[in-house]
Amino acid sequence: MRLLVALTLLASALSATPAVTQPGNQPAGAAAAPALGATVVPLPAQVTPSGATFTLGQGATIYTSPAVTSVGDYLAGLLRPSTGYALPVSTGTPSGGIALLLDASVSGYRLEVTAGAVTIRAATAEGLFNGVQTLRQSLPAAIESRTAGPGPWTVPGGVVTDRPRFAHRGAMLDVARHFMDVATVKRYIDDLALYKINTLHLHLADDQGWRVQIDSWPRLTTYGGSTEVGGGPGGFYTKAQYADLVAYAQSRYVTIVPEIDLPGHTNAALASYAELNCDGVAPPLYTGTNVGFSSLCIGKEITYTFVEDVIRELAAMTPGPYLHIGGDEAHSTPAADYVTFMKRVMPLVTKYGKQPMGWHEIAKADPAAGAVAQFWGTTTSDAPLAASAGRGVKVVMSPANKTYIDMKYNASTPYGLTWAGYIEVRTAYDWNPGTHVSGVPESAVLGVEAPMWSETLKRIDQVEFMAFPRLPALAEVAWSPQASRVWNDFRTRLAAHGPRWEAMGVTYYRSTQIPWPATTAQNLALNRPVMVSSTEVSQFPGSSAVDGNPSTRWSSGYADPQWIRVDLGSARSVGRVVLNWEAAYARSYKVQVSDDGTTWRDLASVTAGDGGVDTLTGLSGTGRYLRVYTTARATSWGVSLWEVEAYAP
Repeated sequence: MRLLVALTLLASALSATPAVTQPGNQPAGAAAAPALGATVVPLPAQVTPSGATFTLGQGATIYTSPAVTSVGDYLAGLLRPSTGYALPVSTGTPSGGIALLLDASVSGYRLEVTAGAVTIRAATAEGLFNGVQTLRQSLPAAIESRTAGPGPWTVPGGVVTDRPRFAHRGAMLDVARHFMDVATVKRYIDDLALYKINTLHLHLADDQGWRVQIDSWPRLTTYGGSTEVGGGPGGFYTKAQYADLVAYAQSRYVTIVPEIDLPGHTNAALASYAELNCDGVAPPLYTGTNVGFSSLCIGKEITYTFVEDVIRELAAMTPGPYLHIGGDEAHSTPAADYVTFMKRVMPLVTKYGKQPMGWHEIAKADPAAGAVAQFWGTTTSDAPLAASAGRGVKVVMSPANKTYIDMKYNASTPYGLTWAGYIEVRTAYDWNPGTHVSGVPESAVLGVEAPMWSETLKRIDQVEFMAFPRLPALAEVAWSPQASRVWNDFRTRLAAHGPRWEAMGVTYYRSTQIPWPATTAQNLALNRPVMVSSTEVSQFPGSSAVDGNPSTRWSSGYADPQWIRVDLGSARSVGRVVLNWEAAYARSYKVQVSDDGTTWRDLASVTAGDGGVDTLTGLSGTGRYLRVYTTARATSWGVSLWEVEAYAP
């Protein structure tokens, strides 16, 4: 196994040249164990491996400074299910085990692993929390399992000294195009925390729906929140639910930045209140995906009453420093009106104690120092943005052709859009936020953010499929020293996360750019014999669903039921099945196993399939044959599957 080089920075973690040290030799004939840092993403600023190994034992205790017991409780909650250990949290004097200690002398965090103890030191609770993520990633991938395993639970020895390059390390989730419930957002927050991402930007309102309760304008949610792309039921967060999300994010040291997109992207508001329209006529609710057609009425005073009410209530729900007012794609707002609107609205954000944040178009309205412009362009120059940066406006880098993780990986990706191009993992990784836009120096860059727009995404498995493995790549872009980042090193470290995601139940794209370990993605169905319920046609045979090529598919006849049966060759235990549907043809289906191909036992039953990748986890069944048996279709067309994959528990 490749040994990790240790990266030792000179005076500054931001601009240093790394030195190289090598971990100790392995015993003759033994497989090399990962060195400290070899499985860590983002890349730490400095890693010095040693020959020691710490083993977490059944009697271990987690010690914390009295003010940070919540971080100890979080760590214990991560480790208890997989280890089966009690792992009490104590504020007593550390004696072995794991210690999380406040230390004002530490910038960022410092992780030290010896044979007898793991110690994380930081000046803040957030620093300790980030150190916990490094410790977590240094443990075997099975530590993420929610059921107890045998271990051993080892951590390679050495010292990590680490701090982030940029203060803002963000992700955006669009809950307006398709509404996503509280549980989905919490799951995504947990995904972000693993990679030291500290900001979740929630896109809460758009043409298709308004998603957060505003007491002074109740129809925004009761009517404007009643639909979504495609005409689904929509939904919204009550103030209590939103407060719950904010608190949950804070417990993971993630700051929520709420966005109400203005003055465009406002059809849900315009449909809810006729008086917000220049002609006084409310348009119908909108369920499509076009942009740029809506606008608040810039010349009406009630527009600013409405905007101020929304900002006031949203600011009261927002403990973080920023409130995002959108400002993008206002194609139906004349340029002069746009500037007039933004010059009046940005001070309202300041009035209620928040810093205004918006897409980079707000630079046309000369925002004051302290505002934040989020660059989403696909070029590397923007004169108004550069001028604003020169006046003290900070910039969050989200170039769409690098960071928009709702873009397809390639032509075969079952979800996503392509207007900003295909974005494979290396495309997301190989760029420098500090030099990306001319006239915007690194000193003006607040950080990096990865937006996830939801025109084609409805569920957490779809969101995660698009996020992983690109989100960790962008997390490293935002965290790690530019001089230390090397693609070939990153792809090797990232490969170790495949088994971790599988243990977590995270659906991810198995990019061919990443050398996933042999134990990852052993598809039991790959190239196995199949039988199908309807006559095969030459271009869409059943074998295409097990050939490992997501560009080829099996398509069935039009009658119900339709099924495809895979011969696994011998009795195999199945714990996870991945089905890559071409489209929403199988509205309901069962996944079954059989010993003889005749008598079937259900592994899973799905009644709300909608196309794309369905990842069914936590299954428990053994059989020689696996069958996907459709019981109802969404259209008059047949069933179409790009791939059927099956994995052991």
